[in-house]
Amino acid sequence: MSFDASQFRAALGQFPTGVAVITAQDSENRPLGITMSSFNSVSINPPLVLFSLDRRALSLESMQRASHYAVNVLSKEQVELSNKFSRALGNKWENVDFETRDTGTPLLIGALAQFECKPYADYDGGDHIIFVGEVVSFTSSNHSLPLVFCRGRYAEIA
Repeated sequence: MSFDASQFRAALGQFPTGVAVITAQDSENRPLGITMSSFNSVSINPPLVLFSLDRRALSLESMQRASHYAVNVLSKEQVELSNKFSRALGNKWENVDFETRDTGTPLLIGALAQFECKPYADYDGGDHIIFVGEVVSFTSSNHSLPLVFCRGRYAEIA
């Protein structure tokens, strides 16, 4: 079956998603970060989550080698942070408040939820790699509403 890729993307965009920034450290302990909306829960026992990363992403190899990574679920006030980490180049970490805990993974201040993970598995996902992580620690807060993405732009929860 063959169909138009842009129409397929538009159809997928009908499904609203939350927005997260995946963070890690590279082999030289420099922070990595990339915005994505492809985050899902997989299992409660063991506690597993997944995200997928485009094979063309500049940080793909570093993410594959990371000993840990974190999923930072953004709040509606963090649009600027989402935009910053969605850019391929530049100093994404300039003026970004973050902390580290036991895993050493950067955790973004103000995120609604943070899931620190160790790699569990990764899978071929066509033009993406699917990362499955085992959650080793998490935090959650209800201080705001989540940042939502739908139809190619940010949206509000009614």
